[in-house]
Amino acid sequence: MSAGAHRKQAKNSAFLDVCRRLPTSYTPVWLMRQAGRYLPQYRKVRRRYSFIEMCKTPELAAEVTLQPVDYLGVDAAILFADIMLPLEGMGVEFEFAEGEGPVISEPVKSLKDIRKLRVPEGGESAPYVMETIKIVRERLAGRAPLIGFSGAPFTLASYLIEGGHSRNFIATKRMIYNEPEAFRKLMGKLSDTLSNYLIAQVKAGAQALQVFDSWVGIISPLDYDKFVMPYSKRIFKKLKHLDVPVIHFGADTATLLERMREAGGDVISVDWRIPIDEAWRRIGYDRAIQGNLDPTILFAPIKIIKERVRDILKRAASRPGHIFNLGHGVLPQTPPDNVKAMVDMVHEISARGAE
Repeated sequence: MSAGAHRKQAKNSAFLDVCRRLPTSYTPVWLMRQAGRYLPQYRKVRRRYSFIEMCKTPELAAEVTLQPVDYLGVDAAILFADIMLPLEGMGVEFEFAEGEGPVISEPVKSLKDIRKLRVPEGGESAPYVMETIKIVRERLAGRAPLIGFSGAPFTLASYLIEGGHSRNFIATKRMIYNEPEAFRKLMGKLSDTLSNYLIAQVKAGAQALQVFDSWVGIISPLDYDKFVMPYSKRIFKKLKHLDVPVIHFGADTATLLERMREAGGDVISVDWRIPIDEAWRRIGYDRAIQGNLDPTILFAPIKIIKERVRDILKRAASRPGHIFNLGHGVLPQTPPDNVKAMVDMVHEISARGAE
């Protein structure tokens, strides 16, 4: 059977099947930030609207969500949104500064600030996201499943405390060590808010979920056990009854893999700082794995990209449960032709291996 026939045979189900560690005729691939500034189609929309306008306008968010499905031929769409959006429903004001990312006008500094935060129900925190999901599902018409997502409690707590991006996370760690009960209260409110938000996404039509703990790699294993795991675990436990696969993503987490497994998730996503076969062995083969090409490899010649794709697929050894992805998001300057070539490589090489 040709590579194209393999993909046609399983296109609608491969990603969801792999999340559940079921055999597939090829390795599915999607990319974090697959809808983004590297795509000319995205830049055309972005010239007319701000990032937050795009997020909050369901028609625009749906259009951008679908762009990489149409252009790249990836095996799943991921909702175009931002991890900060549900914070608005908690009473947090923020803006997206060009080149800086999210900036919070009044960072959380004390227990008094934490007590003011609301825990919105369901999709109250971002109703436009739920509308986007409905539009995307209708327009996908079964071509690919849709992934919804949220940030993880620790990553969003860090944003709230630091007021934006941070290099050393002094304010976050100061609260952990000096006001541990305040930090735990913040994590509790966030875990409840995010659970509600993710459940609402599934009710709106999301077919899988990813929880992004993008900053958790700055925490020590001991502090992860005490201050992170209980709250991540709370979210995954609440999502169990939904019967949709959940991906647990963390960056720079080679020291935390066993702990992430314990916290929860049907799929553990790993970055490029650890070989994928070593990561999978440590996580356990009763979980699926996602990853883990270094995003900067996409700036290399096609020959090198193919070598790295082959290496990851070889290490995954055709074991059921591997989703090919980058170790983090597509970078804005990435040549789009290289991204498309990489997606095609994954499909073709893995399908030949399945013959």
